[in-house]
Amino acid sequence: MPVLLGMGMRGLACAAALAAILGAAMGSAGTARAETLRVGPDRPLKAPSEAARVARDGDRVEIEPGEYFDCAVWTQNRLQIVGTGPGVVLTDRTCEGKAIFVIRGTDARIQGITFTRARVPDGNGAGIRAEGRNLTVEESRFVNNENGILTSADPESTVVIRRSEFARNGSCEKDCAHGIYVNTARLLRIEDSTFRETKTAHHVKSRALRTEILGTTIEDGDAGTSSYLVDIPNGGSLVIADSTLQKGPKTSNRRAAVMIGAEGVTQPTREITVRGSRFDGAGRAAGFIVNMTATEAVLAGNSIRGVERALIGDGMVQ
Repeated sequence: MPVLLGMGMRGLACAAALAAILGAAMGSAGTARAETLRVGPDRPLKAPSEAARVARDGDRVEIEPGEYFDCAVWTQNRLQIVGTGPGVVLTDRTCEGKAIFVIRGTDARIQGITFTRARVPDGNGAGIRAEGRNLTVEESRFVNNENGILTSADPESTVVIRRSEFARNGSCEKDCAHGIYVNTARLLRIEDSTFRETKTAHHVKSRALRTEILGTTIEDGDAGTSSYLVDIPNGGSLVIADSTLQKGPKTSNRRAAVMIGAEGVTQPTREITVRGSRFDGAGRAAGFIVNMTATEAVLAGNSIRGVERALIGDGMVQ
């Protein structure tokens, strides 16, 4: 304190100005600017895993077309990982015995990438294993994996899938793996996407508090052997709108196309709505919707054929 008093007013003002300049400089140095990392055969970063080792929070990773026998673990937050053209394919390799991409950071966005042939010893391999909060997947393909996408449980997480394709995923040789399996989450929203020819397990399995399937096609086709088209095992709100669903001749489960509450209703189910959609059961399902909750399901404006009953359980068909 005596030193400060001895400085006088002019000295105090100069010291304060210097402190402000130094503080601003230190703040600028501590705030890294987001960068674009380019991955490709002719780039310094030749594989996605190399980008994963050097990326920082908020970076954009652009992957050029090509077939990459590679996998990556992403720990950074707010990453954008984007294929720059058709034919960006990651195949055959998995990391940590989990997935082609293991994503631990929050708010990741994946766009324009094909994930194929993910296999792991426990039978639960995935194209993407999301272990962080919030994931958005757009314009991507998941082909012949055990799981297309598998997420860890996080009650605050949101998973959004847009304009993407899931084909020939699924396995129940060990633990059952699905087209997509979202564990506890706040929201799963699937928009304008396609699920087809899922093997043995479910096309969509969701433990989210709310699941929305909008403008999407979910079909076994002639070769698919799926169980349920949509499984909401613990309840939770469900909206299916403007979508097409189909049970195939080789389905492994004829009880239902859409099952709600089969593993016990453990979370609030505020709404079950199916509207403006088409379902063809081809005589392969006892019920289109089997509702095991006490929430009344509302089926409105749908075209439903080839099924014994449109709705089994509480609710109404309009």
